[in-house]
Amino acid sequence: MVIKKYSHKPYIVQAILMIMEEKERRIRAITQMYYSNPKVQEYLASFSKEREVVPRYFEGFGKRPDTLHYPSDVMGLVLKGATSFHASEELWKDPLQLNSEMTQEEMNDLRKGWDLLIDIDSPFLDCSRIAAKLIIAALEHHGVKNFGLKFSGSKGFHLIISGESFPARYGDFETCKMFPSWPRAISEYLMHFIRSDYNRQASEILTNFAAIEKRTKVSKDELMEVYCKICDRPAKKGAIIALKCPVCGLEMNRRDIKLTKRRLRCLNSDCAGVLENGESKEYHFCEYCKDDEGKNLNSQNNPESFDKSKSVSAAKVAALDLVLVAPRHLFRMPYSLHEKTALASVVMNKEDLAVFSPRDADPLRIQLRPFIKHGKEGEATQLLVNALAWKKTREKDDEELEKGKRKEYKSEDLIELTGVSEEMFPAPIKKLFKGLHDGKKRGLFVIITFLRACGFPNDVIETKIRDWNKLNQPPLKEGYIKSQIDWHFRQKKKILPPNYENPSFYKDLGLIDKKPDVKNPLVEVMRAVRKRAR
Repeated sequence: MVIKKYSHKPYIVQAILMIMEEKERRIRAITQMYYSNPKVQEYLASFSKEREVVPRYFEGFGKRPDTLHYPSDVMGLVLKGATSFHASEELWKDPLQLNSEMTQEEMNDLRKGWDLLIDIDSPFLDCSRIAAKLIIAALEHHGVKNFGLKFSGSKGFHLIISGESFPARYGDFETCKMFPSWPRAISEYLMHFIRSDYNRQASEILTNFAAIEKRTKVSKDELMEVYCKICDRPAKKGAIIALKCPVCGLEMNRRDIKLTKRRLRCLNSDCAGVLENGESKEYHFCEYCKDDEGKNLNSQNNPESFDKSKSVSAAKVAALDLVLVAPRHLFRMPYSLHEKTALASVVMNKEDLAVFSPRDADPLRIQLRPFIKHGKEGEATQLLVNALAWKKTREKDDEELEKGKRKEYKSEDLIELTGVSEEMFPAPIKKLFKGLHDGKKRGLFVIITFLRACGFPNDVIETKIRDWNKLNQPPLKEGYIKSQIDWHFRQKKKILPPNYENPSFYKDLGLIDKKPDVKNPLVEVMRAVRKRAR
């Protein structure tokens, strides 16, 4: 008898499905037992006051808007299949009045306030623990003594500061109307504030780079960063190529030249030699800081201006989730279960952080504690003031840098893209259009910005987005799609798609396998347009 090759595969798939089904049955059994606890029901109902609350099922989130009115609502949803509960950072006059068609002004009128939720997430629990400790120290340094801390249910932690701790107004603005810009600025500022200490402490435990690369999909070189000591920003990497003429012996170094088969002629006018490429040496430079001659600082000429001790990048291992700081985004409620781990999102004191283990989140052994700690009004004022001042300086520097880049562009680099066809799309964009399982919101941002920058009409963009969404597993909700399309179409200035080097997009979404030879997908489209014109 001849056994067909790979005939065992269906049995492997069947075994995997049986294991998954058994796990789901086990989690559902734990879920019903856990949420039947009247104290858990009362806790969740109390925390949901003035918040939008949405249950999550194994297949996805429930309908929106929704909230919990009574403790019994919890068990009612669990009996329908709910496994966890997620709440908004924003507090609303009536959460049930929310809808995806609302304008920003209408949402501001309906919003009563917001709590600052800081999401610390890493593939490694110990990294999240280090970041949480440092952020707590940073909050206390800024005078914030009252904050909540809880386990996310997987490998991270959530910190929360009550909206009462912030001033009702600052400058000419009402605090309740400055969501999400102010919480986002504070999150970015805190990550900047702890960066140096976090990188140093994380580097001490992150020594197995093969395991890190497997978990994060980021290589060792990409994880390590050099910083400019002047502005405390990540330095850019460049290469110095040694060139030598084999005829007259002329030696010289050139920065960042593109290596091609075509060789440069010797610079000596009386020599007919061709320069040969020699050793390539890495160097770093700062886009923002200049020397006395107006040139960018670099590690070759200004070594004292750069942190030579490469350390693991905090942003690439355990970043604050700024995507969460967005209108109507949700976070796992305290003491909600996590459907993948069956662990509870338990509240803890800062003293518990050093010894916390996921075993302490066993849903059958929990002790209920309040997550929100009501602080004094204005307790977080200094934190807000410092964060907004830091953010303003950063934005000003970024604007100056962008102006400088625009001046350096050649006229042909600023062409208005028209007549772009799908054949001209770069490979990562073509791969993106085949649909995603994870990261669909980031994928949507890439698609909208890319198509708008390529000059596609609005109606064509809408059609392509909806065709793409049908390929997603599962598709994004229509309300979210429409809100993002409407927002982008209202912008007078086109937003460019993210650069390839941005770790949160193409590589994290599994769209690129090797490092592209250009910075942005639009560059490849421009080349295709010029080639067609020629």
